[in-house]
Amino acid sequence: MPDYLGDDQRKTKPKDDKDEDKPITALDETEIALLKSYGAGPYDKAIKQTEEDVQSTLKRVNELSGIKESDTGLAPPALWDLAADKTALQSEQPLQVARCTKIINEGTDTVSPTDIEEGMRVGVDRNKYQIHLPLPPKIDPSVTMMQVEEKPDVTYSDVGGCKEQIEKLREVVELPLLHVKKFVNLGIEPPKGVLLYGPPGTGKTLCARAVANR
Repeated sequence: MPDYLGDDQRKTKPKDDKDEDKPITALDETEIALLKSYGAGPYDKAIKQTEEDVQSTLKRVNELSGIKESDTGLAPPALWDLAADKTALQSEQPLQVARCTKIINEGTDTVSPTDIEEGMRVGVDRNKYQIHLPLPPKIDPSVTMMQVEEKPDVTYSDVGGCKEQIEKLREVVELPLLHVKKFVNLGIEPPKGVLLYGPPGTGKTLCARAVANR
């Protein structure tokens, strides 16, 4: 039995003064290269070299063809069709959006003076500023999404077989809007939306229309 068993019956190797005095030597280049290659597969070096060659070749092709990454969303010059663009510009001249003032050109052939009022947005010629057409008022896209173009006429009684779903819809959508103080007093944040899912023809759209009608 070894003579270096401790009180806890574990083998504890006695300390050697020679090991403590042994100096720490730095690794040479050969040993460092050996450590870097530890765990690498037989084809890792070849694969890495091939990937570098592919990237360098792709970069050279892009430089020769004039392709550059752009944040504007434009297509690369190799895909431009300048002839078609020139033809489109000749047939349909681009218009500039301007604000109509007190000066109205009565000699225009495309728009009647009675259709234009002061403060309206109009489309004018870029060179002559001749009015071509009246434009609707500018509306923020976020406001347009919240507008209801046509109020639906569907009611809950028109939806059959969805009694449980309608009760949940009314509890989640209508209750926070009709009884705001109850949620404030209870400290409950109302849900932000409802997700209706299921196969076609099960009443999802009708339920949404019925809620919008309320």
